[in-house]
Amino acid sequence: MNKLAGMEMFVRVVDCGSFAAAAEASGVSATMVAKHVAAIEQRLGARLLHRTTRKQQLSDVGRLYYERCKQALLEVALAEASALELQAAPKGRLRLVAPVGFGSHMVPALAEYMACHPEVSVELTLDNRPPNLADGGFELGILVGDVTEPGVVARPLRHYRRILAASPAYLARHGHPARPDDLAHHECLGMSYWRRSDVWRLVGPDGITCAVTVGGRFTANQGNALRLAALGGIGIALQPEPLLAEDLAAGRLLRVLPGWSLTPSPMHLIYAQDRHPTAKLRSAIDFLLARYGQDPSAASPESTIRPAPTARTRR
Repeated sequence: MNKLAGMEMFVRVVDCGSFAAAAEASGVSATMVAKHVAAIEQRLGARLLHRTTRKQQLSDVGRLYYERCKQALLEVALAEASALELQAAPKGRLRLVAPVGFGSHMVPALAEYMACHPEVSVELTLDNRPPNLADGGFELGILVGDVTEPGVVARPLRHYRRILAASPAYLARHGHPARPDDLAHHECLGMSYWRRSDVWRLVGPDGITCAVTVGGRFTANQGNALRLAALGGIGIALQPEPLLAEDLAAGRLLRVLPGWSLTPSPMHLIYAQDRHPTAKLRSAIDFLLARYGQDPSAASPESTIRPAPTARTRR
């Protein structure tokens, strides 16, 4: 007889309290119920139930088998529900939180995602504070930095790189810096909420690092404002690579010290632990990992990020 059907029938017998009640609940005869239980006992070589004319009682083997059967049947039900969900079309509202600079860059990609999934709407919140999925009600978050929130799954994305750029007009007037120390003599556009906005810690070829004290007459608390300042020829910006990519490609901005960038920060896609995510959430995770996930040469998305080797310091 079918092993899974037998397990289901045995659990029903125990839950219902008798063969007759299990037969009525299953829509089969009591004889068929008894055959299922007898087949299991024969296969296991042990009695599962002590039966009398008035009651039935689980044996020690029966009690253990009952608990394991319930667990196994629950896993089977979950597997089937997951398979059905996989075939369902993603739909509903997706609530996503991301840093201001990177989140703004994501908008065209999110438009592409919605075009692929017309029944999904996206609510994007831009916030430079570490995302709090529990209190904010967000399903997904982009986190720059180390993961500290408990109970979340963190999938590594490409590292968050901030690069140096300025307008052709600014560089024509002030010249191109040849090395990081030259930045001390330039107008550097500062991020006002950085704790040490006057010190740029750069990493260059072969992992060499250099801390440069910079200054400038213009600061802002938002990356796009500094991008616009750079486009206006006010000074040199140190901003996320995706934020500057289009301007660099069009020649409106030029790379400054191309081999150098702010020390890259780890970046993760985070979401709450859930054994049965919706089709909407799963589709968004797959899309964002494909678009912003690590390069093929990097560690697997499931692997633990290990600290980078200690860099040599440039003196």
